[in-house]
Amino acid sequence: MTGWIREHLRAREGAALELLEALVEVNSYTHNRAGGTVVGDMLAAELGSIEGMASVRAAPSERFAPHWIASTAAADGSPEGCIAIVGHLDTVFPPGSFEGFRREGPIAHGPGVLDMKGGLVVVLEALCALGREGVLAEIPVRVVIVSDEEIGSPEGRLVIERELAGASAALVFEAGRAHDAVITARKGTGSARVVAKGRAAHAGNAHADGANAIWALCRFVERAQGLTDYARGVTVNVGTISGGQGKNTVPDHAEALLDFRYERREDGEGVLEALARASEETAASVRGTSVVVEGDMGRLPLERLPASVELYREYAACAREAGLGDGEAPLVGGGSDASSTAALGIPSIDGLGPRGTGFHTRDERIEIATLVPKAEALARFLLGRRGGAR
Repeated sequence: MTGWIREHLRAREGAALELLEALVEVNSYTHNRAGGTVVGDMLAAELGSIEGMASVRAAPSERFAPHWIASTAAADGSPEGCIAIVGHLDTVFPPGSFEGFRREGPIAHGPGVLDMKGGLVVVLEALCALGREGVLAEIPVRVVIVSDEEIGSPEGRLVIERELAGASAALVFEAGRAHDAVITARKGTGSARVVAKGRAAHAGNAHADGANAIWALCRFVERAQGLTDYARGVTVNVGTISGGQGKNTVPDHAEALLDFRYERREDGEGVLEALARASEETAASVRGTSVVVEGDMGRLPLERLPASVELYREYAACAREAGLGDGEAPLVGGGSDASSTAALGIPSIDGLGPRGTGFHTRDERIEIATLVPKAEALARFLLGRRGGAR
């Protein structure tokens, strides 16, 4: 009954690889607005050529390349009840640091080949197969591709909230994991900037008149690091620290940047509250100093909830039919836009892109042979949702 899906996809395997090469050859580092715009235009052209896609439009940005939204006829009027497909076009590599597409037998290398231009090609090929069969228009699909995911989606998150609120499911095509394991849980990713202020003085002639900001900050760091609780899945990491003018001056300024991860929203809120208390306690312990924490919970966690587990099982059945693995990935420490869809109450799964390794490294690669089955799994899933069917 659905053998035509595989036939369509296999017939286009060469074209899909050519498209991936063209996308990877254009540098789309998040802050490379020009390159990201080119890649976005390429994706928009591909989406616009698919039969059954009713609209393709840009969400302009003053800082980054435009974000893109595409909808089928069944989802064009409203995101309510639609199937959300989420991706990003930016990469982590500045121009000149890691460039170009390279194929070595069954493996393709290049910046974004895995994270996540490969995932975008999977999406395009699945939609194209359904469009050529004349069924895509009846399936309520809305695609959102953001251009700033690699720095936390400061704008993309708002686009997702505006365009996808009310969706029935969200599928995110980040890098595929070993054995095709599907991601159902990610930690939240928070951050904070900590500024300690004191009073400068000559370290030899007027030491008693000074208030050492570095000393205060060090005491804060001790308290902050102590908030790590592996049993609860909470980690706090002070990653950078700076301050002072010279060894013979009591420093009046110091600051630090920290990262914290958490599995549940309430734990993220608890970390922020604890950091605020630590700043007050520190300032009180070092006379003449103040410590201010500015932070937020960043991306909320993708929590493994019953609705997302149900979605995973529905997709996993399609993955098995496509010849893929159907396991569930362990908790992932890094964030993605799946966290943003989950925060809207949308059941969300992630890691549905082609199988590969080395994302965020110069050894980024995919297994070319997984492009077709990954697209087949998505096409089968969407076909199962035709006309709102479950």
